[in-house]
Amino acid sequence: MAPVLDAEPDAPSVQLLAGRAYLQSAQLTRAEEAFLRVLEHNPSDHYARFALGRTLQRQSRLNEARAQLAMAAAMNPTPEYQEALNEVRMRIARH
Repeated sequence: MAPVLDAEPDAPSVQLLAGRAYLQSAQLTRAEEAFLRVLEHNPSDHYARFALGRTLQRQSRLNEARAQLAMAAAMNPTPEYQEALNEVRMRIARH
């Protein structure tokens, strides 16, 4: 991953790929930074918003996660996005 990031650090596609790898390996701060970089270039990237929401959820930052997941679901109302949003809403309601 490092050679690609070194070669194209500002490319949204590279940041998205890096973010996914970081999320999968529980490097949550790095994942968050990568997804935020993608969204700086393209605020309407629904997958980056979804992945950022999941990243925030894993950090127990539920209100921030809910906001990102709600935007992702509004942009692209897939079952996966809706389920993630509902999961976060339920966790918030329990607290």
